[in-house]
Amino acid sequence: MGHMIELKAADGTTFPAYVAGPAGHPKAKGGLVVLQEIFGVNSHIRSVADGYAADGYFVVAPATFHRVKAGVELGYTEADMGAGFGLKTAVEALPAPGVMPDIQAAIDHAAQAGKVGIVGYCWGGLLTWRSACMLKGQSAAVPYYGGGMTVGDDAVRKPTVPVMVHFGDQDHWIPLDTVEAFKKAQPGVTVHVYQANHGFNCDQRGSYNEAAAKLARERTLAFFAQHVG
Repeated sequence: MGHMIELKAADGTTFPAYVAGPAGHPKAKGGLVVLQEIFGVNSHIRSVADGYAADGYFVVAPATFHRVKAGVELGYTEADMGAGFGLKTAVEALPAPGVMPDIQAAIDHAAQAGKVGIVGYCWGGLLTWRSACMLKGQSAAVPYYGGGMTVGDDAVRKPTVPVMVHFGDQDHWIPLDTVEAFKKAQPGVTVHVYQANHGFNCDQRGSYNEAAAKLARERTLAFFAQHVG
């Protein structure tokens, strides 16, 4: 359904992004930015983008590893997991603002379709949360199991747009006590917890939970319908 394009960040860096769906009014409900896990803009992320495009959004999924390595497309083996963690660590170690200008460029590109929502998974969930607090031009944000967002400096950031978050209660990367602390620290954020593991939305992983994924997606679409279009 979609195809790759090149985007340019404010600092002049160019990077690829997968785009899908109708770009112009009145065809599109609005724009959505989809932020990858630690596995790149792989077949799963492209299918997620295609899914939101089928729901009527113009979707942009930027390659957020591109500043440290081009063309990353990993699977879900132990080796892939290790490679992905290494790349995530490298991106997180970049001088500020790191990869955030690339996400801003994706938001700006998605805005040709109207209001923009942002949704991300795993590391992309953390970046979605940061985007809701640091970037401009989006109208709503939905992080899925964003590792790191419930602890430290990230947990006390202040979002400037409505945020809905999805967590799993069996997620060993995001302990439930930190989720509870996050809920207390962020009373304006809608937090949903599912009987599920980390990565429950990804149908290519062993942690996939169909019931949780379906309910979270229904809630996400309703949230975007309310705030984006």
